[in-house]
Amino acid sequence: MSRIGKKAVELPDGVSASVVGQTVEVKGPKGTRKFSATDDVSISFEDNVIRVDPRGRSKRARQQWGMSRSQIANCVIGVTQGFKKELEITGVGYRVQMQGQALKLSLGYSHEVEFVAPDGVTVSAPSQTRIVIEGIDQQQVGEVAANIRNWRPPEPYKGKGIRYIDEYVFRKEGKKK
Repeated sequence: MSRIGKKAVELPDGVSASVVGQTVEVKGPKGTRKFSATDDVSISFEDNVIRVDPRGRSKRARQQWGMSRSQIANCVIGVTQGFKKELEITGVGYRVQMQGQALKLSLGYSHEVEFVAPDGVTVSAPSQTRIVIEGIDQQQVGEVAANIRNWRPPEPYKGKGIRYIDEYVFRKEGKKK
């Protein structure tokens, strides 16, 4: 039995949902999100509560049960609160600035890196060493943050690079004589 799958997804005030077949569409103050579940689960919607149940006892049905419930819950959270990732830049001469809709990153390369966020994601730079990524799709926000971080991941000796705010970088000791 899936402990996550057994929980029902309750819709807060200001959020509406519709279930058509295997597709759940959630509308809220921040936008609209859709999720299409596999045929291994059945989705029911009544009294402002969405329930997900497995259609069989197979391993795949049980896997899809908890995952589908989590995806629907993430859709509800996305349209009400949204998702947010924060990055921090560490290093001498490393900085970031907004230029229109593009993010300009100075990361020690011979050129500046320009990054334009995809639709549905907003990127801002409140200071020269911080980047804030926000959106209603958790997967898309995480992917944009990972793509920006991949330009200069934190290195273990001096800690220079782009890291998540809550990320711990294991530091190594340098060479000894």
